[in-house]
Amino acid sequence: MKIHSFLKTIAAGIDSCNERMGRFVSWIVVFLVAVVFIDVLMRYAANISFVFIQELEWHLFGFIFLMGAGYTLLYDQHVRVDIIYQKLSPKGRAWVNVLGCIVFLFPGALLIIYTSWDFAWESFVSMEGSPNPGGIPFRFIIKACIPLGYVMFLLQGLSMFIRNLNILIEPSDKVRKRII
Repeated sequence: MKIHSFLKTIAAGIDSCNERMGRFVSWIVVFLVAVVFIDVLMRYAANISFVFIQELEWHLFGFIFLMGAGYTLLYDQHVRVDIIYQKLSPKGRAWVNVLGCIVFLFPGALLIIYTSWDFAWESFVSMEGSPNPGGIPFRFIIKACIPLGYVMFLLQGLSMFIRNLNILIEPSDKVRKRII
């Protein structure tokens, strides 16, 4: 029973971490909207455009996508074909989620973390910046978000795995009461 409580504590900690990251990312979305608005206003009203602003837009979008993936998974808002899934029982859904984590989520996230680590590290070591005049000088920051974002996603997958494994282990009447 202690391992059960320990795993629930780990899952809750991961959920809390991704919840905080999701709230932070939501403010970055507001900032991105303001940056795009200013860019469009400057471009069409004053016929002025800056490379820095254009690069900032895609850096912010990349940050939102990468760092918000764990939050999206936390609230089960990721892309899923629900034709069969929605008709399954809670235990059936738990089986799909557990197997999906083992077969797809864990290997995929680990592969991306593994392959992007050197990419981000080399960018950091060389202090890579934009090759464009007037561009963002710290391109390594967005590249570091690739492995970091996937670590957050992998951790949220672990939390999802723990919660769904718990559904499979506990008696059916407890699952029914919790869902109702």
